[in-house]
Amino acid sequence: MSDPRTLNMQAAGSPPRIESGAGSAPGRLPKPHAASGVGFRTLLHKEVLRFWKVSFQTVAAPVLTGVLYLLVFGHVLEAHVEAFPGVSYTAFLIPGLVMMSVLQNAFANSSSSLIQSKITGNLVFVLLPPLSNGEFFAAYVIASVVRGLVVGLGVFAVTVWFAPPALAAPLWIAVFALLGAALLGVLGLIAGIVSDKFDQLAAFQNFIIMPATFLSGVFYSVHGLPPFWQAVSHFNPFFYMVDGFRYGFFAQSDVSPWVSLTVVLAALVLASAIALRMLVRGYKIRH
Repeated sequence: MSDPRTLNMQAAGSPPRIESGAGSAPGRLPKPHAASGVGFRTLLHKEVLRFWKVSFQTVAAPVLTGVLYLLVFGHVLEAHVEAFPGVSYTAFLIPGLVMMSVLQNAFANSSSSLIQSKITGNLVFVLLPPLSNGEFFAAYVIASVVRGLVVGLGVFAVTVWFAPPALAAPLWIAVFALLGAALLGVLGLIAGIVSDKFDQLAAFQNFIIMPATFLSGVFYSVHGLPPFWQAVSHFNPFFYMVDGFRYGFFAQSDVSPWVSLTVVLAALVLASAIALRMLVRGYKIRH
């Protein structure tokens, strides 16, 4: 039997109760089945277009940075360092620079997009449409992967002329590039959710992402470090991304690629769980 108060409200023209979507603005209408996937594709297109329209800044500039690193470090250390037997230092350096570019730009894409939307106040236009938490999460992460891979391919295309590296195991290259870009895209999403202003995001990038990237073996093999710093490096998940990626070029690495794959997958699952939990709670997104 219907509640008389409900009947009176409906008779008076009161609006029906609106279910709140998790991780979005309160009062979100339930997602219509007919429009399933449209919002996700629209948000993904928007995120890809956002960085592509300023590709001179988001793609060309990181490629130039990678080339400068190669010219400086390769010229100075080429005759003095042999990280792997039979591999020149320049050839050793190229995969590290490519992976570093992939990671940094994947992080920058999701984090900068979200913090800009929060500061300018247009995040509400992303939260109001009937998007699920998974669609919101996937759109930002996939767009970050796209940007990271585009920049990485650009760095590789320019630097490969200096010392063409072998492609010993292309599948490992693709796997670690995708997983690394996805992990940093998720970390960028977390940083964007947690940060309320650019200063907080810059601290996250300067004191966590940048040191972890530079200390991941991009410019050196960890076997050349003292035992203490070798042990410290093995607690850095970025090290496993770079080392596994480099294994795809030379079939040589500091640790087994299967160990690297396990660590990177575990880190991706953990970071994804944290990000999705934040979206479900609407942490620093719903106001």
